[in-house]
Amino acid sequence: MKISVTGRSGRMGQTVMAAIEAETGATLQATHDSGEDLAGALAGANVVIDFTLPALTEELLATAVEKKVALVIGTTGHSDNQKQAIAEAAKSIPIVYASNFSTGVNLLFHLTRKAAAILGNETFDIEVTEMHHRHKVDAPSGTARTLLDILNEETKTTYEDDVAHGREGNVGPRPSREIGMHTLRGGDVVGDHTVMFAAEGERFELTHKASSRMTFASGAVRAALWLENRGAGLYDMQDVLGLK
Repeated sequence: MKISVTGRSGRMGQTVMAAIEAETGATLQATHDSGEDLAGALAGANVVIDFTLPALTEELLATAVEKKVALVIGTTGHSDNQKQAIAEAAKSIPIVYASNFSTGVNLLFHLTRKAAAILGNETFDIEVTEMHHRHKVDAPSGTARTLLDILNEETKTTYEDDVAHGREGNVGPRPSREIGMHTLRGGDVVGDHTVMFAAEGERFELTHKASSRMTFASGAVRAALWLENRGAGLYDMQDVLGLK
């Protein structure tokens, strides 16, 4: 599998390149950084792994569709319009689009859905916390947003009306439908996520902590290999890991 990598100088770009070198079934075709020729970087590649910024996404989608190159997108912080553009491009090429490529985090997604379906939000209050390094630019993290989407789906709540981002002042008693979201930033934390279900007399917590970016990079390479001979469509790591 010939893989190109965008964001060559970034932390994740560097780690993805190392993960490709460690994978016997993959070779590094080309790399790309801001201001360089994107079409040239995609030439000859079977798939492109992208961990950059949303500003590159539209050009990346158009170029990948033109070159008929599959995509693995780990960039987070996309707008609704950009997410729609990804879905549209997936009608022409296969795309794995995920907020987190860690096997453990995707198990966290799976277990969170199960827990929310069983526990609900009538007896249990639901809170989500995430912590990342001081350089992360989007909040909450893409992983936390996926967790919130799962919780909203299972509890019939909405992100706009029922998610509270921190609390300050005299906010009054906690509404039963409310889902708390708390974002922490500091140091070199790779990524910590916790979903808490708290009721009278008991508390149930699901936590994942990442200590190395390699877990994300290896998952992205796994997704790239999974795309071989895959038809056009929009996939995620739940598909890659067979959790659906």
